[in-house]
Amino acid sequence: MDPLMPLLTVMGALVVVLGLFTALAAHVRKRGTAGGGLRGALAAHDEAFHGTAADSYYELQVQTDRRAPLPDDRWKRGPRPGRRA
Repeated sequence: MDPLMPLLTVMGALVVVLGLFTALAAHVRKRGTAGGGLRGALAAHDEAFHGTAADSYYELQVQTDRRAPLPDDRWKRGPRPGRRA
């Protein structure tokens, strides 16, 4: 039994860790909390290893945060009263 004890201990620890990861995955899927953390981790990885990917990520973030321009309806209303067309 002595030679099997280290093997059983390692296998038991592996089963426990995989069970915890499975429970964590179910929790994240149910709550939907993986988006921001995963996006940030991938952005850090891209910044370190893929410079152009990081640049495009930041450009997309700026475009997402940019406010839409106000509609310019001067051209739809026609000439103003008192002015010649």
